[in-house]
Amino acid sequence: MEIKRSGSQASARGPAEYFTGTVRIDASFAGEAPARVSGATVTFEPGARTAWHTHPLGQTLIVTSGLGWVQREGGPIEQIRPGDIVWFAPGEKHWHGATPTTAMTHIAIAEKLNGSPVDWLEKVTDEQDLAGR
Repeated sequence: MEIKRSGSQASARGPAEYFTGTVRIDASFAGEAPARVSGATVTFEPGARTAWHTHPLGQTLIVTSGLGWVQREGGPIEQIRPGDIVWFAPGEKHWHGATPTTAMTHIAIAEKLNGSPVDWLEKVTDEQDLAGR
């Protein structure tokens, strides 16, 4: 058994290569082999979002606070709020983040395949974001 105490890990800034706007990543975790699970608590400031990406074995988001948006490729932007649980199927191209006026925090959980839980793609453009609404 291992307990990671609240506050024992430093917050990290979401890399500009994969995020637009201000994103904070806290409480990262990863199981030790043979477990493949990994995840973190991620906070998006108003207007912040991920780049388009996929997960080889899927991803679960559990919204804990604020108001956010999710979109899968070819679909409409969907609003998410505290208590919502979002599942992205393996290989499903998508993005997620906060609304323009409200921050959003979620717990993101994914499994690693060949050592990686995510495949990052191009950034979501403002035009794509606006066209999806």
